Amino acid sequence: MASRMIHHAFFGASLIAAISVPALGTQTLSAMVSPPADRPQATASLLAADGSARGTVTLVQTSDGVDIAVKASGLAPGTHGIHIHTVGSCTPPDFASAGAHWNPTMHQHGVNNPEGPHRGDMPNLIVDAKGIGTMDFSIARATLKGGDAPLLDADGAAVVMHAGPDDMRTDPSGNSGGREACGVITAQ
Repeated sequence: MASRMIHHAFFGASLIAAISVPALGTQTLSAMVSPPADRPQATASLLAADGSARGTVTLVQTSDGVDIAVKASGLAPGTHGIHIHTVGSCTPPDFASAGAHWNPTMHQHGVNNPEGPHRGDMPNLIVDAKGIGTMDFSIARATLKGGDAPLLDADGAAVVMHAGPDDMRTDPSGNSGGREACGVITAQ
């Protein structure tokens, strides 16, 4: 009887976990837990050229690099390049003020480029039919503050969303099209 009760208790807990998982969407458990207060954190509010909101980016420095969580909305469905740029400025309409990709190691663009990637290169963001896209990504050996080339240096940094997909190879920006949203990275 005790064995049967343990089995039912285990089955019940598994069923609850299975029912609860779809409600999480693409969030991971680590994204739901607040990071320790001593870890540098930053955010960026993505805005389109007309000033309308296009999402948020959260950055947390870890012992291995910087974890990034993107939650975007109001975008055209499809695949969009997204990168960290060297200057903390987002002047519309073209957001050229954000400068080039963050590239302290002086590599070429793209994980499929034998001379790449830039440190600011990230995977493409997939946007669904409702205009929503989420992504979790880590940049190894990166820092928000401190180190040889922190993101939050004297002129800051920005996150830029592009109109098209990044081909992960072509220097300097992966042929990802125009800059359609931008957010200045701000320390928290």
